Amino acid sequence: MGSTAKSPEKSRVRGIYFLPNLFTVGALFAGFYAIVAAAHNLFHFAALAIFVAMLLDALDGRIARLTHSQSEFGAQMDSLSDMVSFGVSPAVVLYMWSLKALGKAGWLVAFFYMVCTALRLARFNSQSQQLNKKYFQGLATTPAAGVIAGGIWACTEFQIDGRDLSVFVMAITIVLGLLKVSAIRYRSFKDLDIRGKVPFIVILIIVLGFVLISFNPPLILLLIFSCYALSGPIFTLWGIRARKSVRRERSKKRNQDSNGNKKR
Repeated sequence: MGSTAKSPEKSRVRGIYFLPNLFTVGALFAGFYAIVAAAHNLFHFAALAIFVAMLLDALDGRIARLTHSQSEFGAQMDSLSDMVSFGVSPAVVLYMWSLKALGKAGWLVAFFYMVCTALRLARFNSQSQQLNKKYFQGLATTPAAGVIAGGIWACTEFQIDGRDLSVFVMAITIVLGLLKVSAIRYRSFKDLDIRGKVPFIVILIIVLGFVLISFNPPLILLLIFSCYALSGPIFTLWGIRARKSVRRERSKKRNQDSNGNKKR
């Protein structure tokens, strides 16, 4: 009996890139730990775990690009990790910390936030090749989780009971979910070249940022992510107002030209 030769494609050993996926699994672990910590009423550690997941999530993509180890498997793994760390985890932690006081409405709002995260990730994955890399369509899952984690951390530092803020937290959660699935554009900062030269002032701003965060981490992080979440609607309204102003000026100019032609 003759032996059949194996093609190079079939004989090639299949595997996954270790380093970027290690950071992705680390982010997934941090997101899961946040849920476990919240189950034991350790909301301070739950918020910190979400921030750790955000840091690891930011590093896995950078490392994959720097080491040329990007893959379809890594992209899918990253998306699933984001769903747990920035969708399921913040929703569950929020419910246990504050929304539980609202009864059925509380867990429905937490579910709404989680579903908006899933829709946001599904839309991003399906349109990733078509979208402008400089902007996100809708609020990204990571900064939205940053607002939630920063708020919980700040409240625990000042010994504020989340149940006393349940109605306010419900409103914020709904707004964050709607911003995720909206068409509002947010700057992605993916066009920044960290390997190239930057002005000296950029380094100074980064150092100042670290100093401010070290001074009061929960409040400063909450402020940073809240400002980013608000930046999309603010710049959208600003752009609409600017376009309306330009149209009014053009219309005014056309009317003036028309009146001038009639006088002639």
